[in-house]
Amino acid sequence: MSRQVHFYDQPERFVAGTVGQPGARAFYLQASSRGRITSVLLEKTQVMALAERIEEVLDEALRRSGGEAPIPAVAPAELLDTAPLDVPLEQEFRVGTMALAWDAREECLVVEAQAYVEESDEDEDGGEAVFDDENGPDMLRVRLSGAMARVFAKRALDLVAAGRRPCPFCNLPLDPEGHLCPRANGYRR
Repeated sequence: MSRQVHFYDQPERFVAGTVGQPGARAFYLQASSRGRITSVLLEKTQVMALAERIEEVLDEALRRSGGEAPIPAVAPAELLDTAPLDVPLEQEFRVGTMALAWDAREECLVVEAQAYVEESDEDEDGGEAVFDDENGPDMLRVRLSGAMARVFAKRALDLVAAGRRPCPFCNLPLDPEGHLCPRANGYRR
């Protein structure tokens, strides 16, 4: 079976979302554009690690560019996406490994999530399975602007923290240190 790569270049939406109640939630990454939707399942810790690493990569790219890269210092409030996952929610694969990098030439963040592969997978000779570009594990590859990457990271970190009471205006989890609501003109809770 050949590898399937779900590629999105500046998608209309790229979000982390959940299905289920806190304590029993399933976490997803979802990219969508022009009526096409790709959803992949991952662990809560993977969502948190991805969001934190995105913040670090963006901060470093901004620092290296001397502040010239088109990366906002914080997620632009007007771009925050609090809508639920798009439906139908059809899982393409479960995420195993992830990678990301800032492409300075194209001025975008590249996020890759590869399908989980059982460690016991062996090739026909009894050795370890080796994948080439054509036959490797399925992958979701997304290219994001600096602003969209910041928005993704913000939502993902808020999502992971979501056992707390939600804001009555934007439905984002209330932070114990305060919450600046993007929908209530600076309403702080």
